[in-house]
Amino acid sequence: MCWSTRSSGESNLLMSEFAVTTAFVKANGLSFEVDQCGTGDKFALLLHGFPESKFSWRFQMPLLARLGYRVWAPNLRGYGRTSRPSAVADYHIDHLSADVAGLIDAAGARQTLLMAHDWGAIIAWNFAIKAMRPLERLVIMNVPHPACFNRTLGTWAQLRKSWYVFFFQIPWLPERLLAARGAEAIGRAFSDMAVDKTRFPVAVTGEYRRNALDPGAMTAMLNYYRAAMRAGSKVMNPQPGTVDVPTLMIWGENDTALGKETTLGTEDYVKDLTLRYLPGVSHWVQQEAPEKVNAMIEAWLGGQPVPLEGEII
Repeated sequence: MCWSTRSSGESNLLMSEFAVTTAFVKANGLSFEVDQCGTGDKFALLLHGFPESKFSWRFQMPLLARLGYRVWAPNLRGYGRTSRPSAVADYHIDHLSADVAGLIDAAGARQTLLMAHDWGAIIAWNFAIKAMRPLERLVIMNVPHPACFNRTLGTWAQLRKSWYVFFFQIPWLPERLLAARGAEAIGRAFSDMAVDKTRFPVAVTGEYRRNALDPGAMTAMLNYYRAAMRAGSKVMNPQPGTVDVPTLMIWGENDTALGKETTLGTEDYVKDLTLRYLPGVSHWVQQEAPEKVNAMIEAWLGGQPVPLEGEII
């Protein structure tokens, strides 16, 4: 498998001796479509967000393979050619977390680097807090710890940013609007929110638009939000909320969906936290600034000081 990209710099990120292949993996009673790369002794599992797919990790997979990881980037339940349960309840956080456990078991991994963005990061926080499987390290991108998010959710500033979550609770109408004109709204979610819009050419946004137009896919994607709302804050914010795993948190500061203030206080819940901000970068941090994100990941995994944004050449 290969991916087209917009520039020579991004092409260099994708050039690798490690081929990316796609396989179907049985886990937690479902079939997962999984991109796989690398043959190292260590295991990395990458969880994408909404309305993305496994394709969102195209820049990080070769890096991790080079660092000695066997890398899996699955399409989460309901996405791509992964199994697509039909009921809202099928997307409860307990099922989503059990999917992660099932994938780790299917990989035969004893320790896992769990890396996640957006909805994938919501699942990853929950998974790490509950310590469902041994984790070596945790990388979170642009989603706050659930306790920090709950603290800010009642503020007018965050409510304005989270309006879409409430809109998604309406039956059928969000699906119809998001699917209109070839899922134009899905493509615009990337290009409109991005600071560097050249990172999201038609070749990239088209990938996400096509996935969203698969029969039943849009409803499945929105059911994540519907199931979370029905579960309530107590379920989505498991107690005591502490994470014992070394954690790297990377945050694009120009996130129009989640304010930077939602990251404050994360150190109260994560004992070994490294937090780095990327100014001038949007919510789609690992796709919009892959060079900087990868430099931070590589330094952190190698036990080196994680550079600040201005220190990255």
